[in-house]
Amino acid sequence: MTIRFTQARRVLMSSAAMALTMLAAPAMAEKPKTHADGPAAAYQPSMTTLAEINVEIPGRKEGDPVMTQEEFQQGTKIYFERCAGCHGVLRKGATGKPLTTDITRENGYEYLHSFITYGSPAGMPNWGTSGELSEEQIDLMARYLLLEPPAPPEFGMPEMRNSWKVLVKPEDRPTQKMNDIDIENLMSVTLRDAGEIALIDGNTYEVRAIIKTGYAVHISRISASGRYLFVIGRDAKVNMIDMWMETPATVAEIKVGMEARSVETSKMEGWEDKYAIAGSYWPPQYVIMDGDTLEPKKIVSTRGNIYDEQTYHPEPRVAAILASHYRPEFIVNVKETGKILLVDYTDLKNLKTTEIEAERFLHDGGLDSTHRYFITAANARNKLVVIDTKEGKLTAITDTGGATPHPGRGANFTHPDLGPVWATSHLGDESVALIGTDPEGHADNAWKIVQSFEALGGGSLFIKTHPESNHLYVDAPLNPDAETSSSVAVFKISDMKAGEAPEYTVLPIGEWAGIADGQPRVVQPEFNKQGTEVWFSVWNSKDKESAIVVVDDKTLELKKVIKDKRLITPTGKFNVFNTRGDIY
Repeated sequence: MTIRFTQARRVLMSSAAMALTMLAAPAMAEKPKTHADGPAAAYQPSMTTLAEINVEIPGRKEGDPVMTQEEFQQGTKIYFERCAGCHGVLRKGATGKPLTTDITRENGYEYLHSFITYGSPAGMPNWGTSGELSEEQIDLMARYLLLEPPAPPEFGMPEMRNSWKVLVKPEDRPTQKMNDIDIENLMSVTLRDAGEIALIDGNTYEVRAIIKTGYAVHISRISASGRYLFVIGRDAKVNMIDMWMETPATVAEIKVGMEARSVETSKMEGWEDKYAIAGSYWPPQYVIMDGDTLEPKKIVSTRGNIYDEQTYHPEPRVAAILASHYRPEFIVNVKETGKILLVDYTDLKNLKTTEIEAERFLHDGGLDSTHRYFITAANARNKLVVIDTKEGKLTAITDTGGATPHPGRGANFTHPDLGPVWATSHLGDESVALIGTDPEGHADNAWKIVQSFEALGGGSLFIKTHPESNHLYVDAPLNPDAETSSSVAVFKISDMKAGEAPEYTVLPIGEWAGIADGQPRVVQPEFNKQGTEVWFSVWNSKDKESAIVVVDDKTLELKKVIKDKRLITPTGKFNVFNTRGDIY
């Protein structure tokens, strides 16, 4: 059953900014008229693994609020899980405003208590009135923010080497594929809360392996040869999985920090599988590793000055990392300083890096259809940044019109009227934006937002199409409406017209999954190798049933529901062939 709409339903959304508005204010803040309780505010990039660190209260001073060590530990856990992703580990500000003691003490306990309780229209969630934090926890956090923040430990070469394990040496690995799996059509599926991934056969829908990994795997990446699968958890653990083995399994692993999101491998001709790279949120750094064993070779800190203010930032996190197809380089997004690094991996001893001043709060992005241009979201600045990876320089910075882009890797297709475009959906509203990507054939449209139209509603995380598909899929898993968050919007590309809002079809993926308990959210469309099927994660809480739903791309009809007790909180899915070739 599908439903046709001519215009998307509007959902009232708050600003996608996730900042606590700590500007000059009276001692007691009034209850804001609009709470930040929409999906944008709910999307908290938490520091979940840092929350498990035992910390001591920094040196007390006269006048400090009374807080026991147990309370301080609890406050640190809540802060890292709820607040650090926006305000920074050291509370010096990131996407959100600084929460250093010179600011918090000037505003005072009552002010902090009110803002934590009620939130703000600028994007601070209403932790109290939403029920996310109890009155006791709000009191605790208001006192906690008046104390100096703890500093988590660093994580350097000694710590990395202590965590590094080669479980199967390269010389002991198979010399040919030992299984009957079509590994190019294998899906690597994150089982978020289980700390595992599932390898699901794209032809038979069979779960071929469940592999223990780090916590909440953020992405899966494939080596250039297609043999090795690399995954990284939020706890910064990297697993290298050999898919030639009779049952695919981890052959090497390493922990590269305490919080992380990104891993990639070298793809340039002549350098295939030579190196892997992983970037950390904490400590703010990246490490280049041996591509066969994950032995750490080179650690580079990303601490430095913000590109425009020229002021020092102590924790610029490493967000997306991609491998260039045109140069032996890794493309590294440094979030808080607004710099994109082109890291030449041909000589690690004499490392050469091109530093491009882009825009602050760089997040995720992908390549255009030619693989020459890297298009990435500077999400809290509502911008898209375009880098020419062949020439190694900035091409354009484009405003998305006030919406907060969250593209994943985006979606490439040819618009009937506007030519080649790359698409992003948005976290903060229901819009989809198309940016022109053909500077030679459609010069007037190049690197501009050439069309914007509405999808289901705000709270989208991923958008997807495929060269063999005539459809564009947009999810909305963070939308507050249960029906919307369990559905996806599908646009027919051949029917799109310049200047006209395209119609879309709603697929009730959650309903098709047949899950009666909980409020499952549908996230991240992913195509199979052939581009004939689209897979969706039906993501429920860890104590409830989840599923994978497969849809026929031609007919938009249900094809398969994959259920297995081991599929605990499935989220991201990565097809080996499409991921290796940057096909999206």
